[in-house]
Amino acid sequence: MTYTALTGSDNYFENFRVGDVYRHARGKTVTEQDNVGITLQVLNTAEGHFNEDLMQKAGVGGRGWQERVVFGGVTIAIVIGLSMQDTGENAIAELSLDGIRLKSPVFHGDTLYAYTEVLGTEAATDRDDAGIVHFRHWGVNQRDDVVFEGERHVLIRRRPA
Repeated sequence: MTYTALTGSDNYFENFRVGDVYRHARGKTVTEQDNVGITLQVLNTAEGHFNEDLMQKAGVGGRGWQERVVFGGVTIAIVIGLSMQDTGENAIAELSLDGIRLKSPVFHGDTLYAYTEVLGTEAATDRDDAGIVHFRHWGVNQRDDVVFEGERHVLIRRRPA
């Protein structure tokens, strides 16, 4: 497993090797602001994301003030975002995000960490300056519970000559 620095110079298409696994350098603690603002902006009406009283009475998670569950879109965005320093600095286009699985609930105050495995690489058929990299991403919380899994295809710039 490779532990990455905060920014990289080895994240061009040619640098990705099938089987490489990265533990990304940063973690992110999920705050109320991260969750509630986006949940309401996208008109997600599931009260479990923004009604603390309801969730405390329901006893979900058994974690007192942290009862509100984080909207899955926020979990996905944080984990993919944490991987971007290594997988997206030279991205030209995001091609797909598939196989999304939200494996365990995330609550306010949880800290997320991201990992990536390179599943495949292939030359782009329509351009010489880039190739396609197939990644598997997953995120864990501070207890190492897997909270997210997904696969992503990215068009990534080749190293300049």
